[in-house]
Amino acid sequence: MMKPIAFPDVCAVETQHFASLPVVALLIIGIWGCGSGDLGHIPYAPMPYKLEEPANFVKMQIPAHNPLTQEGIALGERLFFDPILSTDSSLSCASCHIPALAFTDGKALSVGVGGRTLRRSAPSLINVGYHYKGLFWDGRVQSLEMQALMPVVDHREMDNSWEVAEERLRRHDDYPILFRRAFGIRRASDIDRYLAAKALAQFERTLVNHNSKFDRVQRGEAKFTAAEKRGWQIFFDDSQELPTSECGHCHIDPLFTTLGFFNNGIEQVSTLGDFRDKGLGAVTGHISDNGKFRTPTLRNIMLTAPYMHDGRFATLDEVFDHYISGGHFADNVNPNVRKLRLREQDKKDLVAFLQTLTDSTFVNYRAPGSSGADLSLH
Repeated sequence: MMKPIAFPDVCAVETQHFASLPVVALLIIGIWGCGSGDLGHIPYAPMPYKLEEPANFVKMQIPAHNPLTQEGIALGERLFFDPILSTDSSLSCASCHIPALAFTDGKALSVGVGGRTLRRSAPSLINVGYHYKGLFWDGRVQSLEMQALMPVVDHREMDNSWEVAEERLRRHDDYPILFRRAFGIRRASDIDRYLAAKALAQFERTLVNHNSKFDRVQRGEAKFTAAEKRGWQIFFDDSQELPTSECGHCHIDPLFTTLGFFNNGIEQVSTLGDFRDKGLGAVTGHISDNGKFRTPTLRNIMLTAPYMHDGRFATLDEVFDHYISGGHFADNVNPNVRKLRLREQDKKDLVAFLQTLTDSTFVNYRAPGSSGADLSLH
C-alpha cells in the first residue's frame, strides 16, 4: 500500500491569524477548528460485509489491506455520488458512471468539468472488481484503489488537486465521522486521498452483476425463446449449421469479457505508429500494443450505447456491420476479426440474445448500508 504524502500543517498556518482572539476562543478553535478535534468518542466497530458472489464466477480478489465493511462501502457510495471531489463541485464519479446506464454515461466521449471533452467514453463499472488485468481502457493501473486516485487530478475530468479535495473532506460536517466509522481515524486531519480511494474501491467491488435472464437460464430458472437460443448459438459458434460470429472468443461468459486488450480493427492506419490513440501501447511502450484496448463486458450492453472506447458506433447494428466487413487490417489486429457472413435475421437473433444480458435489478442498484443517495441522478 502506498503511504500518504506529508502535507504542510494547514491548521498551524491559519492559527497565526487568530493571535488577537480571546483565550477561550482559541481553545475552542484548537479543539474543533481545522478538523483537529478528537473523534475517539465516535464508535469504531466496522461491520464486515460478505460479498455475494455467483458460484460460476472466479472469486474476487479483495486486498487484505482493504476488506469490505458496511461502513467503508457506505462511505464509498457517498463519495461516488458527491461532486465535492471536483474542482468546482460540479462533477461526481456518478456523473460519468450512471447506474441506470449500467454505470456509463450514454456519451461517445465523456465530458469533464467546464464542458471539457475527454478522449474516450466512460467504461461500465459492472463487475469491475473482477478486472485483475488492468483498469481504464488502456490498463494503466492494476487496482481500484489506484484507479480512484486519477480522475480527481486529471485536468479533463475533475481538474482538482488531492490537497484541495482532502481539505474539503476534513472540513465537512459529515465526512470526518464517516471516515472515523469506516477506517478508525482519530482526527479529521487524518483523512487523506488513500482512505478516500479505499472507500471508493470498496463501493465499486459491490457492483456485481449476475441476475440477468441469461443467468437465470444458466441456473435452470428460465428458458430462452427460439430467437434468443439461436442468437446464443451464433454468439458462441455453437452450431455448424449456423454462421460464425467469433463473438465468444473475446466475450467469454460469465463476465462476457476476457479482460484482455486487443486491436479489433476499428482504426485504419498505415503503420502501428499511426494510431491517434495508442491505447495499451502508450502504457507499455511496445509498438505492438498500439491500438489495443480492453475488451468491455457485454453485460447490460443494451444500456451502454454508444460502443467502442471512443463511442464511434451508435448502435449494435453498426457494431455488427463493422465485424461483418472484417474491419481494418493492421499487423496486430486480432485474428478473430475477419469477414463474417451474418444475415439480417442473424443480427436480429444476436440482439435477442444480447438482450438477455440485461439485469434490470442491477440498474436500480443500492449499495449495502446505502446512505440514501439519489442514484437516479435526476
